[in-house]
Amino acid sequence: MMTDTIESRLKMVRDRIANAAIACNRDPESIRLVAATKTVPADRIRVAIRAGIRDVGENYVQEAREKIESLKDEEVSWHFIGRLQTNKAKYAVRMFDLIHSVDSLKLANELNKRAAKIEKVQKILIQVNISGEKTKSGIETERAIDLVRQIAALGNIAICGLMTLPPYFNAPEKVRPYFKSLKILQERIRDADIPNVGMDELSMGMSGDFETAIEEGATIVRIGTAIFGERKIH
Repeated sequence: MMTDTIESRLKMVRDRIANAAIACNRDPESIRLVAATKTVPADRIRVAIRAGIRDVGENYVQEAREKIESLKDEEVSWHFIGRLQTNKAKYAVRMFDLIHSVDSLKLANELNKRAAKIEKVQKILIQVNISGEKTKSGIETERAIDLVRQIAALGNIAICGLMTLPPYFNAPEKVRPYFKSLKILQERIRDADIPNVGMDELSMGMSGDFETAIEEGATIVRIGTAIFGERKIH
């Protein structure tokens, strides 16, 4: 029997990603696995990196800063996948290759200003509150295209696609309509043909529903629990 290690769980997740992709005639290589590492210590992240993880997602700037420093000898791409406060933008542009959670012009303006200072073009995703839940971050679906147009004019920002956090259900099928809606929105924005906008990425799907997300077009899945086990609650 296979022991329950980060390596074995990661292999299982990769196999599930590949199977889900092949089942809907997609290339498994077209789906990027971001290891979601909130509360996971750097030594355990290093194990995942040594087992092949190339993309690491963090939710908090302060927590990420320590881990990025600890793991600076590793070749990985760092993603910011949590709620980003405007006053943390200056740190975020120095630390992260892709910021998944931009949902306002105010935040985009600050990222643009901070990126310009270090001569960087910051890659971002627009976070969409596809479910309309009051507790969730994200721009409302009907305002998303206008926000994309406004942010597209900023010289040090590159929009690469969309991200969403659907409502939590303990049943992947209940989440499907939300993933489907994000895909439809992606196509609408593509059809609008806005200059300087890439719509290649759809960041959606986590440990409980990533196969459904892949079936609906996810190009990035953010997976923590299925790789690292249940998080310790402090």
